[in-house]
Amino acid sequence: MTIISIIIVSFNARADLERCLDALREAPPGTPHEVLVVDNGSTDGSAAAARSRSGVRVIDAGGNVGFARACNIGIRASQGTHLLLLNSDTVVPAGAVDALFAELQRNPDVAVVGPRLVDGTGRAELSFGRMITPFAEWRQKRLARSGLVDQLTRQRQYPDWVSGACLLVSRADADAAGLLDERFFMYTEDVDFCASIRARGRRILFAPDVEVVHARGRSAASAPQATHEAYRRSHLAFYEKHHPAWAPILRLYIRLRDPAR
Repeated sequence: MTIISIIIVSFNARADLERCLDALREAPPGTPHEVLVVDNGSTDGSAAAARSRSGVRVIDAGGNVGFARACNIGIRASQGTHLLLLNSDTVVPAGAVDALFAELQRNPDVAVVGPRLVDGTGRAELSFGRMITPFAEWRQKRLARSGLVDQLTRQRQYPDWVSGACLLVSRADADAAGLLDERFFMYTEDVDFCASIRARGRRILFAPDVEVVHARGRSAASAPQATHEAYRRSHLAFYEKHHPAWAPILRLYIRLRDPAR
C-alpha cells in the first residue's frame, strides 16, 4: 500500500529536478511511497530526464498550467494516503520525509506539516507565517529581513500556513479542502490551501527538527517577467477571495507601482 505520494511540479528546471530526484533515490523514505513529476510544458528536457529515472512517474500537464493546477493533476493521479508537495528546487536529506510523516502520526489534530527550509549554505528561510493581510504581509517582510529568522525557525509552532515548497498533508484533509484553488497560478496557493484546511478545524505544524534544502525561485529565474505577472495576479486573486474590501486598494497600488500594466 502506498502511504506517501511525492508530487513534484517541474517547469524548465532540469538540473534542479535531477538533483531532487537523485536525492530521493539515494536516500529514499522508508515509508512506502511513490514519486510523481508533473511537467508544466518544460522545453529543457526535464520530462525526459525524469522518465530516465527508475520509479519516477511523469505526467505531462499539457502546457504551463500553473503550480496549483499541476499539483492537483498529480494529486488526482496519485495513490498515497498522504501527499508530499515538493518543489523541484529542493533536496530532501535522508529521514526527512519519514520524520514529517511521524509528526502527523503523533499529532492527530494536525493536517499539514512543513519542515525548516534552508538554502545551500544553511541559511534559514521564513517558510511559515500568519494568514495574509496587509499588516501580516508587512510584518512578514520585516521579519524576513531581520536577524531573527534563524531563531524563529528553530521554534516548533502552529502557524496559519507553511510553505508549499515542502508540505505534507493527509489526502483526507486535502480532499476535504477541495485540493488547491486553481485560480492561483503561482504564489499564495499554499496560504490559501492551509486556510481552507484550518477552516475545518484542523491544525498546521511547523517542525523545525526536520530540515530540507530549498534553492528558491530557480524555475522563476528562467522567466522573471512572467513570474512577476503571475505573482501580481495571484496576490490580487487572494485578496479578492479572502479580503474583498482590500482588493480595490491593492489593484490601485499595483497600477501605481506598475503604470505600464
